Amino acid sequence: MRVILQRVSKALVSIEGVNYSQIDQGLLILLGITHEDSQLDIDWLVQKIISLRIFSDDKRKMNLSVQEVKGEVLVVSQFTLFASTKKGNRPSFVNAAKPERALSLYEKFVDAFKCSGIIVHTGVFGANMQVELINDGPITLILDSKNKE
Repeated sequence: MRVILQRVSKALVSIEGVNYSQIDQGLLILLGITHEDSQLDIDWLVQKIISLRIFSDDKRKMNLSVQEVKGEVLVVSQFTLFASTKKGNRPSFVNAAKPERALSLYEKFVDAFKCSGIIVHTGVFGANMQVELINDGPITLILDSKNKE
């Protein structure tokens, strides 16, 4: 699994011009799933994300987690995170999980956040979504469960 994690002061998903979900302070998570992913990847990523101290304390030092600031999470499926651009000019998505497998893991990922007590909002899996955000900081991190750096 691969995520683009952005600390936001606001994020919004709309579908066909209609607002679908929105958060204020929290994390926008773009989630890519590959065919090799499992519950172990979900567990590692969710624990890592909820523990990351990337929110500012009263001294403006990144010292607080999303839980500590009572932030929300917006999870959006993003199969293009596993695009290969090695050959030609059209990306290949053969490394992305097939939709039925990806949907199951996506739902488990969202459920894992809910079990941690964090308020979770989502996009619609497989939909053509428009995502708006105000990146706070800006803070943007890339996490990959297969390359735990």
